[in-house]
Amino acid sequence: MAKLKKRDQSLDGSGLTHCKFALVFAVLMDFLGVASLLTGVFAPLEIKGRDFGDLLVYSGALLILFSMAGWVMWYSGNIEGLAVGKELTYKRSAVDRLARSLSRRIRRPHRSHSEP
Repeated sequence: MAKLKKRDQSLDGSGLTHCKFALVFAVLMDFLGVASLLTGVFAPLEIKGRDFGDLLVYSGALLILFSMAGWVMWYSGNIEGLAVGKELTYKRSAVDRLARSLSRRIRRPHRSHSEP
């Protein structure tokens, strides 16, 4: 039964959208990085005798590197089947508590102060 549920979840695609912000960040950084890299390589970018192609090539490579962090966050956020801390019977560390509290703050929708 669990295999059937897992297979159905993977078919409809809802199982891969736990970390939508990380996915959007990764895709956006990939797009901007590749665009910057290709523009720096193929476009003649001279302003007042200075070549700015190298700047775009290096910044594109950095944006692609940043996208890797987004892909790792997205992938690790979609891993399922990990044992919960209570099942492992381990004592929670300060780092674990901090990570959980930050995760809850990010997931919680922000309310504006102007609403009653």
